[in-house]
Amino acid sequence: MLKTILSELRSHAPFTLFGVITGVLIMLFCSRLPYETSYAVFYTLHPVHVLMSALVTAAMYELHECPRVGADCMKAKCNFWKLIIIGYAGSVGIATLSDSLIPYFFEALMGMPNKGIHLGFIEKWWLVNPLALLGIVIAHNWRHTKFPHAMHVLLSTWASLFHVIMAVGGPVSTASYVIIAIALFAAVWLPCCVSDIVFPLLFIKENAGEGASPSAPE
Repeated sequence: MLKTILSELRSHAPFTLFGVITGVLIMLFCSRLPYETSYAVFYTLHPVHVLMSALVTAAMYELHECPRVGADCMKAKCNFWKLIIIGYAGSVGIATLSDSLIPYFFEALMGMPNKGIHLGFIEKWWLVNPLALLGIVIAHNWRHTKFPHAMHVLLSTWASLFHVIMAVGGPVSTASYVIIAIALFAAVWLPCCVSDIVFPLLFIKENAGEGASPSAPE
């Protein structure tokens, strides 16, 4: 498992770095957005991030716990309630860490005037929680992870970015851009890999889906 984790972190670092570069470029044009606008953008990106995260987490679990083989492919379905618990915890819990808690840590570290913790599953419970459940339902019937994972990384980067933009409250110095870039990388790289790959694999029964590779999902 440790070897798998390290391998996945290495393979995802370049794409995460690409996401960070897009985030910095976006900030060059959006750093002076009004708080209300940044708030609205955050609560567009964060719920969609949760949806994609739930889809990937649940699909990864199903792919390895209940692989579909030959004529039995339609019968190989995992316990749906267990899938809901794993998909919800892995998406809402880790997306909150990635989009809100880690950005807030850096906002506080930099003394940003409008810093705050925005917990989507509480502030917008009626939006975030149903989307997490929708992602799990989709994954239960559509076991694909590669494209959703790529979108998950970008959405997580941008959601974390607009959490920071809400807190900025003024001009951004060159040094601040460097710290924000580090914050985005920290907020996305480890949490997204943990959410999409490591977390669901922790619940795989021994020998379930033997021979399947976390790096080669459908």
